[in-house]
Amino acid sequence: MKKTNLTLGAALVAGVCWLGGCSKPAPQDEPIRAVKVITVGVNNFSSGYEFAGEVKAQVESRLGFRVGGKIIKRQAELGQRVAAGQVLAQLDPQDYKLAVESARAQLQVNATNRDLAAADYKRYKELKDQNFISGAELDRRESVLKAAQAQVDQAQSQLAVQGNQARYAVLVADVSGIVTAIEAEPGQVVTAGTPVVRVAADGPRDVVFSVPEDKVASIKPGMAVKVRGWAQDTTSPLATAKVREVSASADPATRTYQVKLALDAKTSPPPLGATVYVLPEGLQGVQGQQVIKLPTSALRQEGKASAVWVLDKSTMTVKSQTIEIATADGNEAVIAAGLQPGMLVVSAGVHVLSPGQKVTIYQEKTAADQVIRAQTAINPVASDAAAVRLASPVATSATSATSATSAK
Repeated sequence: MKKTNLTLGAALVAGVCWLGGCSKPAPQDEPIRAVKVITVGVNNFSSGYEFAGEVKAQVESRLGFRVGGKIIKRQAELGQRVAAGQVLAQLDPQDYKLAVESARAQLQVNATNRDLAAADYKRYKELKDQNFISGAELDRRESVLKAAQAQVDQAQSQLAVQGNQARYAVLVADVSGIVTAIEAEPGQVVTAGTPVVRVAADGPRDVVFSVPEDKVASIKPGMAVKVRGWAQDTTSPLATAKVREVSASADPATRTYQVKLALDAKTSPPPLGATVYVLPEGLQGVQGQQVIKLPTSALRQEGKASAVWVLDKSTMTVKSQTIEIATADGNEAVIAAGLQPGMLVVSAGVHVLSPGQKVTIYQEKTAADQVIRAQTAINPVASDAAAVRLASPVATSATSATSATSAK
C-alpha cells in the first residue's frame, strides 16, 4: 500500500512538472520609456526669402566665325582678358585666298572686255559723225559697252566679297572683356555662326537668380534688392541692387523664372561667376509674425499626414496628433494647424512609441549629479585604504613583540 502511494505521488509530481513546462510564460510588461518633451509656444518667424545668384556681365557674347572652315589656331584662353580687335582664333584661309585670286582674275577679264567695247564704241561714233553708219548701229555698240561696264562692276563687287570672306577667317574680339568659355578647339570644322569663344564685356554687372512661380508676381522691375556675398560676414552691410529684368516664361527644365539685377555702378562689383545671396525686400513681410514652431525631430509620418506625439501629463501616456506644416524656419517646422500653445510634444525618439504607451519625462543629468556619483564611487576605496593603514601598525607591533620574546 505504501509503495502504491509513492508511485502515485511520483506520477502526480511528474504530471505537474510536465504541465508547467508546456504552459506559456507570462507576458512581460512593456518598458516605460523616457522621452524628451517640449512645451508648445508661440515664437517669431525669423527666416526670410533668400535666393542664390551668380554674378554675370550684362553683355556676354558668343563669338563665332562668319564663314565655315577648319580651325587651325586659337589664341584665346579661358579667363584671359582681351581687348577690342584682338585676334581670338583663325580658320584655314587657303580656300578663301584662292577664291580672292579667282575673283581678281575674273575682274581682269571683264575689264579687258569693257576696254574692247569702249574702243569699238569710239570708232563707231566717229563713223556715225561722218554718216557712214546708222544711229541704230551706234546704239548697239553703246549697249555692248554698258554691259561690259556692268560686268566689271559685278566682278569688283565679287572681289570685295571674297576679300571679306578671307578676313572673316580671322575671329577678333569686338569688345574688351574676359573670356568666360571656350566652345571649339583647333582642328575642329565649324560652320558659319558656330560659337567658338564667349566673351563677357567690361562694364556693368548683373546678378542672375531664379524664383519659383508663386513668388515671381511679387518681383517687379525697379524693385530694390539687397545682395550679400557668399563669403561675406552676415553682419557686414549689404549691397543694393535693382531688378532690371524678369523673364516672361519659365525655364522648361526647372519651371522657375529668371531674374536679373543691376548692381550699383558706384560699388566695386564681385568677380564674374561669384555666388551671392539675394534678399528681395518685397518678400520679407512674413518676418516677425507669431507662429508655432517645432524641431524636425518631433515630426513623423502617419500615412500621408504629418503627426506628433502629445503627452497627457495626468496619465503619462502619449497619443498621436496629426498636424499641418506651413513652411520651414531654419531647422524648425512652422505648424499651421493641429497644436495649441501649452501642449507637451515629444521631441525625440518618436519612432519607437505607440499610442497609449506610458512614458516618463527624461531628466538631464547635471554636473552636480555626476560629482556625487564620482564621490560615492571614491568613498569605498578611501575607506578600504584607511582600514589597511589602521591595521598595519597593529600587525607591526605584534610582530615586534614576538621577536622580542624569542630573543629572551
